[in-house]
Amino acid sequence: MAKSRVFISFDYDNDKGIKELLVGQSKNSDTPFEIADWSIKDHLTGDWKEKARAKIKKTDQVVVLCGQKNATGVNAEVKLAQEESIPYFLLKGYKVSLREHSST
Repeated sequence: MAKSRVFISFDYDNDKGIKELLVGQSKNSDTPFEIADWSIKDHLTGDWKEKARAKIKKTDQVVVLCGQKNATGVNAEVKLAQEESIPYFLLKGYKVSLREHSST
């Protein structure tokens, strides 16, 4: 199976851990998928949207990790994927949301 080049969109400040778990999961021999992690690993300065666009354009798809908060950067990256006609899908990052957890 050929590797898919994947850009992982995630909230760097709050969801770096679930992103690392997804990348780690892809390395297990019994996992039915492989990814080449093309996500941005550090905070970007300057015109970060154009830097993100360049990386997204080099990928086959975008995985959007849906975390506890709505990050502005993630919304912008989804819009870039749409503009570049790169397929994307949303992946729920946590079993229970903070809202659900705090009401119990």
